[in-house]
Amino acid sequence: MSLHSETASPPVAPAAPVKRPPIPVKILVSGGFGVGKTTTVGALSEIEPLSTEAAMTSASVGVDYAGEASEKTTTTVAMDFGRVTIDDSIILYMFGTPGQDRFGFMWNDLADGALGGIVLVDPSRIDDCFVALDYFEKIGLPFVLAVNSFANRSQLTLDQVRAAANVDPAVPVVAVDARQREDVKQVVLTLLQLILSRARSAA
Repeated sequence: MSLHSETASPPVAPAAPVKRPPIPVKILVSGGFGVGKTTTVGALSEIEPLSTEAAMTSASVGVDYAGEASEKTTTTVAMDFGRVTIDDSIILYMFGTPGQDRFGFMWNDLADGALGGIVLVDPSRIDDCFVALDYFEKIGLPFVLAVNSFANRSQLTLDQVRAAANVDPAVPVVAVDARQREDVKQVVLTLLQLILSRARSAA
């Protein structure tokens, strides 16, 4: 008599594949004062964006200039924050930097762990984007230059903005309406493609 049972063991069901958690991707949204950073974050965020907007006071007169015909009455004093799910594998966290030089001490903390950035540009105030451009280039952060045009202000073509900003030919320069979700989404996708391309080149 066999010591082993003649009854076959039931087949073991394969284990269900373990779903990987989405990868968090942090990006910065930067640019000069009043260029549309808070609007950009809010247009895409799937959650109520965290905004540290404060009312502008008389002390900012002559210091914080938001451009011709601007009705801006508030300013970001710390940061903006938003989140959007790109797909099952990526969750994007957006941090908007303050636009004024006097809040520059916060940039290193905000940039920590960031994989890329969006530099918003008002074509009527190109000079205002130079601080962000210089900072991103200094720390080697890939970025997209997004031209946010405003009504009743000077307009430039994308080629003119590229020439005026004097950015590397590899930097994408794109148009955006910061109020429109699809516009902002396309800018973010352009940035993610740039980040992925650089990662592949470095591999």
